[in-house]
Amino acid sequence: MRQVNARDRGPCAAIAALVVVGAVAACAGDTTPAPTHLPSSAGVGTTAASTPAGRPDLDAAEEVAGYVDVPWGLAFLPGGSALVAERNTGRILRLAPGLAPEQVYQLPGVAARGEGGLLGLAVPPDYAEKRYVYAYFTADTDNRIVRFRLDGPPEVLVTGIAKAGNHDGGRIAFGPDGMLYAGTGDAGQRARSQDPASLNGKILRMTPEGRAAPGNPTPGSPVYSRGHRNVQGLAWDRSGRLFTSEFGQDRFDEINLIEPGRNYGWPAVEGAAGVDRGYTDPLVTWATAEASPSGIAIAGDTLYVAALRGRRLWTVPLQDGGLGEPRAELRDRYGRLRTVAVAPDGALWLTTSNTDGRGEVGSGDDRVLRFPAR
Repeated sequence: MRQVNARDRGPCAAIAALVVVGAVAACAGDTTPAPTHLPSSAGVGTTAASTPAGRPDLDAAEEVAGYVDVPWGLAFLPGGSALVAERNTGRILRLAPGLAPEQVYQLPGVAARGEGGLLGLAVPPDYAEKRYVYAYFTADTDNRIVRFRLDGPPEVLVTGIAKAGNHDGGRIAFGPDGMLYAGTGDAGQRARSQDPASLNGKILRMTPEGRAAPGNPTPGSPVYSRGHRNVQGLAWDRSGRLFTSEFGQDRFDEINLIEPGRNYGWPAVEGAAGVDRGYTDPLVTWATAEASPSGIAIAGDTLYVAALRGRRLWTVPLQDGGLGEPRAELRDRYGRLRTVAVAPDGALWLTTSNTDGRGEVGSGDDRVLRFPAR
């Protein structure tokens, strides 16, 4: 494992030329190879009003963009437009309701095989000042975290997160404390989840420069919690509590409340029944056929969970310091659902994942949808 900061770019030397040329070409816009098809926007020129204090109207879907190639990461810029990552192409699109999609970056060095590729995106609280965007992606040798400005090359922050054809994790987000959090998978090797020296099967908490954050359970280590199989979603409620979604193996998918230093049991435990052995149990579990939960988001007092295999959006009430009874929405309406996020205007955005090799591709797939808050 190696963490890299702006003053230590040794691991990048061998690919420096590729990084600079790839990033500049992507930003220039005139030398980037044209995609097989360009995303379209069915709602160009039209968009429904939304209020941050409202509740997303799940019966009022608008298509922000269609024909997007495996949309994965999604993060909002201060003005309300969204950056969306295409897993397989390494492209980043800027989307806004009522406007045509625009390619604004292409991340070089993305090795998209299996579940790997360009995965999570994050926009920090100080974006307006520093203009950085963060990405988690699969490279030739590992999974890594980088940051970049849309007009410049990427800077490698974290390397050494083991990669595989599956269980690559990939979700990143900035918490209320201003630190960068990342959810990783075990990359097919279960023992990594319990190994404190491994970055895999963990929640990582880092400074914006990619260093271990102050106050972590083990000083000098980015590991915040362990015992995870494949973390897919990160979301905080108004009290600052961190919730995550996680793929189970054959029996139970999970929503966990993450607390520093806790062990969430994998591979000894799948689902609940680990407390007596010193593990922390999930708050909610589903049979894997009903969920395969990916991205999660919190709007008001509701946790939204995008389900892949389950082909539905789960809504879970936040109540009494915990979670209430889940309810299935949008079942089989849009196919596999990958990412859900709340926009600055309160609207809920949702990406489908039917072109990822495991879904049934429908007309316009993959799509980015918006549900205004009323």
